[in-house]
Amino acid sequence: MIRRGRAEGWLREPIHRFPTWATFNGIKSNGVSIGPLPRFEHRGSTIIADRELEGAKGGPLLLVPRELIVSRQNIDVVAKSDQHLREVLHALGDFGRTTRGAVLIFLLMQATLCCPDIKDIGVHNPLTEYIKFLPDELLPTFWSEEERDLLTGTTLQPAVRAKLNSLLREFEAVRVATAGISWCAKYWWDEDDGLLAFDDWLRLDAMYRSRALEFPNVGDAMVPGIDMANHASGDATAALYDTDESGNGVLVLRDGKEIREGGEVTITYGDEKGACENIFSYGFIEDGMSSAQIMLLDINIPHDDPLRPAKLYVNTTAPGFRVFEKEGGIQWESDFVWLVVVNEEDGLDFKVKQTVDGNKEIQSFWKEQELNDTLKLRGLLKEDPLWEVFQLRAVVLMQNRVDEQIETLRAVGRPERTDTVREGPWKLAAQLCALELDLLHGARSALESEKATLLETETVQRYLGLVEDGDEDVEEADFT
Repeated sequence: MIRRGRAEGWLREPIHRFPTWATFNGIKSNGVSIGPLPRFEHRGSTIIADRELEGAKGGPLLLVPRELIVSRQNIDVVAKSDQHLREVLHALGDFGRTTRGAVLIFLLMQATLCCPDIKDIGVHNPLTEYIKFLPDELLPTFWSEEERDLLTGTTLQPAVRAKLNSLLREFEAVRVATAGISWCAKYWWDEDDGLLAFDDWLRLDAMYRSRALEFPNVGDAMVPGIDMANHASGDATAALYDTDESGNGVLVLRDGKEIREGGEVTITYGDEKGACENIFSYGFIEDGMSSAQIMLLDINIPHDDPLRPAKLYVNTTAPGFRVFEKEGGIQWESDFVWLVVVNEEDGLDFKVKQTVDGNKEIQSFWKEQELNDTLKLRGLLKEDPLWEVFQLRAVVLMQNRVDEQIETLRAVGRPERTDTVREGPWKLAAQLCALELDLLHGARSALESEKATLLETETVQRYLGLVEDGDEDVEEADFT
């Protein structure tokens, strides 16, 4: 898209022209400018203090008119006067009504309008020029297959694989939905002269995913200028973004913050995001990051579990568990694990029910009580006399999965960089491997400690037959 020949890639405007565009379109700056930091060229464009800044004095550092905000609401407004945009959004059905779908199609339309050979479709607006200032982000979806192989054993590898599959499905859905629109068939999909390729959809996704921020009263949106700010977490975050009473986007320095002239004005992309998500969505690991912070590990229902098909059918939760740092320790949480560790002898049951339209569906029950949402299972188990036993099963299952992940990362090691692997992906993959390995070791220790505590409880001791329980015969359980 926006090309002079498919191989030349997207046309770009140099960032030093951005202030002219911003001023012409009503963006007001107060003591800041947008451009590269000379001493940090690798960080790309950012927001720089033109003078000494202090606290929240003097009003917003940036004010972006509400009509420039790329949001679901504003795209609806633009579509009322742009029949071509409206036509595509309508053709996409439910996807075109989502925020993500609407924004990606809006960006695609602006990219199409920028093509010098296309003059008979769409309505030009200020944002048509804005996307030319957005650089390509080196997200893992742009890594080569050899570079993605460096992620083996990390939680990022399956996430990137799933994302690429999802993007391909989206791209094909857009192609199928719009192929019958004459101008889309001509400009996007023509076998010889069509401009749109899968790489272009990857770029649109990277634009949105790396720059969308959640604004109060607006939702996920791209806000020109503010979305140029780089990330810093915790006390290092210099400024906050918000909307004012008129719906304009504003950037305000935090109370008590001081920035010298020439310093960088940073925002947070989300302090709770771990190393994996930062690479996935933004293509970097924050300087000085000493922990992966959070990991998502998948777990499977054993194939020899007779209830496996029914469990998979009724499951409404993510099939895995999360380990994360909190309050100086490692904790875990999962809704899915409870469905894995309980069975028919514990009280889990499934029945087939015929619906009013003649179809059949599976209903789940816990001790004769209907379980219409597996998210509620943990609460029911917590009230059961064998709660500590169920906890122990879950802990052992997760500990085994953590051990498996540790062994995988150890086996992979850190391969030497080859000439066909770029330095950026190679360094990021090595950092992520090291950070996740450290977190996994911490998780294993925490789970081992929790297991030891549970083994000492009276409920578990009695269940394992390690203490006398009247004249009852207790069968020892196998927790491996």
